[in-house]
Amino acid sequence: MSRSLTILIAPDSFKGSLTSIQVARALADGWIRARPDDTILLCPLADGGEGTLEAVGAAGGWSWETADVTDPLGRTITARWLRSEDGTRAYIEMAEASGLSRLTAGERDPVAATSTGTGDLLRAAIAAGARTLVLGIGGSATTDGGAGLLRSLGANADRDDAVADLAGLDPGLAAVDLAVACDVSNPLLGPSGAAAIYGPQKGATPELVADLDGRLARYADALEAETGTDVREIPGAGAAGGIGFGLLAIADRFGAFSLRPGVDLVMEATDFPARLAGADLVITGEGRIDAQTAFGKTALGVAVRAEAAGVPCIAVGGGVEPEGIEALASVGARAVPVMERPQSVEEAMSAGVTPVERCGERIARLIEIGRGLG
Repeated sequence: MSRSLTILIAPDSFKGSLTSIQVARALADGWIRARPDDTILLCPLADGGEGTLEAVGAAGGWSWETADVTDPLGRTITARWLRSEDGTRAYIEMAEASGLSRLTAGERDPVAATSTGTGDLLRAAIAAGARTLVLGIGGSATTDGGAGLLRSLGANADRDDAVADLAGLDPGLAAVDLAVACDVSNPLLGPSGAAAIYGPQKGATPELVADLDGRLARYADALEAETGTDVREIPGAGAAGGIGFGLLAIADRFGAFSLRPGVDLVMEATDFPARLAGADLVITGEGRIDAQTAFGKTALGVAVRAEAAGVPCIAVGGGVEPEGIEALASVGARAVPVMERPQSVEEAMSAGVTPVERCGERIARLIEIGRGLG
């Protein structure tokens, strides 16, 4: 056997099938069957959407907290967030309060759905003493332009009535630094906007998309009149049903504010850079390696950093398409399909961890045969 290696396993979740923690453990279990003497470092990741809290929490140094908030339809629920050991930092996931996962398919209502619960989570974290907050905004059920969140923070804001009065906004926000994990560049309005691109998955018909876009436009006019600044065209304004817009509109009320790629924020929280520095190989992955991989997805984010550090990178995917292979190859990474034979999406998603374990073992045996790192 070639010399022992340090393998960093840092995948995203396989959405709808396995969490990033499950994927990481399965790859590790398969690897050690072939190379039991290697050192395995697990670093589950996420892109700021659903699964972010689990990935960050698994890294250690955080405690789980809960808060009573409202769901997208105004019902009281209990949502989770993460608090650092010293109490000064918090990780919040919009999907916990205002996510599609909180609704049945029949309950999806992009007109009624509100982001108030996400604002409730921010308030809970601030009240608990957190002053550096990260908000992941993936998986939202809302198209309210962030009006509900602003109401929760003290403003008088309403998308449908085109009301935007920030006089009551919590002045304590000035002591808070907020980073928003945002991986899209959509503006608020128009054919690439919040309603047009994301409304259909939230239950909007073509007619309702046009109606929502009009409501958001009137609300944007009201916020512009209130703040004196037009942020509707800023990349990311259309994220999460326009919550990016709502937060951009009050960016100057925070001590510091930024929109950043989610994978970058999660890597920082999980100490990925330090772990990468000591690795001989990094294995990442996500449910599909395809054309979207090039647009801020976790696998490409890992591959970029691996290339910069001079560490070989392999990305595994439940599905692997040419566009994804090319995107990864452009930064020196190889894409490997999890499945050993073509399968339907349904078959692949129902197969559990076994194919992922086999994939980890297969890669390890190829490394052993080639002694490429030995």
